[in-house]
Amino acid sequence: SDGSIRLHQMTSEYPLMQWNDSTRGQPIIALQWALTRPAVFFALDASSNIYIWDLLENDLLPVARQTIPSEKVAAMTLLGEPEKANGLLGMVLAKESGQIDIQYVKKKWALP
Repeated sequence: SDGSIRLHQMTSEYPLMQWNDSTRGQPIIALQWALTRPAVFFALDASSNIYIWDLLENDLLPVARQTIPSEKVAAMTLLGEPEKANGLLGMVLAKESGQIDIQYVKKKWALP
């Protein structure tokens, strides 16, 4: 609810990494690992900002932030085929109006 993200190992109650205020205090609505690139995850906050984290590039801050300006995003999920090396990774955004947008992620965050 405060924008903090914690990365846990299944065998420990303590986080391996913790990023406080990662969304400038906005609650996180959705967070998902990339299906095609294990070091990348995406977070959606309550203000319709999408944060892209690539832990191989920078493990302190997100490497990119994209605002969806037209209308509030209510949900996000990723789609892709991890068994294929084509690097296609899509993002499905559900807006409050019921509209669904599908956007493709740049190859640099999608290739294995």
